Amino acid sequence: MLQSALGIEESITRLKKEKKAVILAHNYQIPEVQEIADFVGDSLALSQTAAETTANTIIFCGVHFMAETAAIICPEKRVLIPDLEAGCSLASSINAAELNSWITEHPNAVVVSYINTTAEVKSLSDYCCTSSNAVRVVNSIPADKEILFLPDMFLGSYVAEITKRKNMFVWPGECHVHAGIRTQDINAMLEMYNSAELLVHPECGCTSSTLYDISSGQLLKKAHILSTEGMMKHARNSDARQFLVATETGILHRMKKENKSKEFIPIKEDAICKYMKKITLEKVYDSICNDVYEVKVPKRVADKARLAIQRMMDLT
Repeated sequence: MLQSALGIEESITRLKKEKKAVILAHNYQIPEVQEIADFVGDSLALSQTAAETTANTIIFCGVHFMAETAAIICPEKRVLIPDLEAGCSLASSINAAELNSWITEHPNAVVVSYINTTAEVKSLSDYCCTSSNAVRVVNSIPADKEILFLPDMFLGSYVAEITKRKNMFVWPGECHVHAGIRTQDINAMLEMYNSAELLVHPECGCTSSTLYDISSGQLLKKAHILSTEGMMKHARNSDARQFLVATETGILHRMKKENKSKEFIPIKEDAICKYMKKITLEKVYDSICNDVYEVKVPKRVADKARLAIQRMMDLT
């Protein structure tokens, strides 16, 4: 017989203490998982928390590349993911063989990999980055060096525009959820909610046109291109009472929880990552109870990938 949600939560809380475990959850996780987590945040914040925690075991409620990153940063800890099928369409858009081939075409280039990549891809990279620090990472690289930026073409195009880099090559990958948020979706919602502030993730398919509208003055100060954690910070600090949110809808739970007097409206109700939603309370309980599923990265891969991640962390 299945336990009630309350019973599962109590069991998870008890097991966390017994096993000296910590639960990390991404902003896109379902509300029940966010509520049981010790920390909720974006990829960068979760990576930092994984590095700093004194827990013996990390239950990573996110997608596989995130658990890999935690395992790379914390080789002395056990990292578990509650569902092995929690993958990422963006991370799957490039593999190590494809990156090796691209590097061969640009042997002197600096490779910057978005954190939404596999451990093997990270191991071939000079730097990792997240949406919150991609501009900072690219700006740290000498202007005369070619850059291979991967795998997200929307984030890459955004970074190239902001940094004005002319020698930056961008891999044509995309997140299936963010790519589905188009300019027409933005425009339709802005007509309906013309007093709302617009928060846009740089992975969205509308990013280039949104940048143009901002620079031309059409959106004035209403539009902000931000990482998920950047969205959270802006929502807390803004005087606006209504926000249109262009990213995966899982973030709305935390936004509403932390800003009870403000209204948050998704640009697309169906902007839902099926991989993020694979993890449930029952799976979290099974993971912490039975130590499944452990994520391990071979040492030779982890050592190389750790250097790229550390270079990113040093710039934060």
